[in-house]
Amino acid sequence: MSIIFSDFMSTFGVRLKEERKRIGLNQTDFAAAGGVQKRAQVSYEQDERAPNMEYLALLSKIGVDVVYLLTGDLAANALGERERQLITGFRALDERGQAGVMALISGMSPINDAPRNVIQGEVHQVINGNLTAESQHFTFGAKKSKK
Repeated sequence: MSIIFSDFMSTFGVRLKEERKRIGLNQTDFAAAGGVQKRAQVSYEQDERAPNMEYLALLSKIGVDVVYLLTGDLAANALGERERQLITGFRALDERGQAGVMALISGMSPINDAPRNVIQGEVHQVINGNLTAESQHFTFGAKKSKK
């Protein structure tokens, strides 16, 4: 039985460190988020001690994938294939890339109560959304030169 526990613990520490780095915290701040001291955090990451459930529950509140810590399986396994790919790709991005994805999602989400401006011309241009920029200039067509 201790061999199984030992094998489990050796992989748990590695996964815990991976999650801490993914979240972007140092050992001191991550430990504080889990309600423990840095010394305990180091022990967990070095597979010298096992954390309690309170620690794991607190870490889940800051976005740690506790299912991954305990099983080695991403919580995304409960999702469809496309959703798993999205999460895996998102986690691989740096902070700037993640911000870009979030902006893309935000920009594509339908907002039913937002003001809508639709302008149609001869070639049926449609502008949908808020126009808030100052000093906008639009040129439709060009002057025809006389021959």
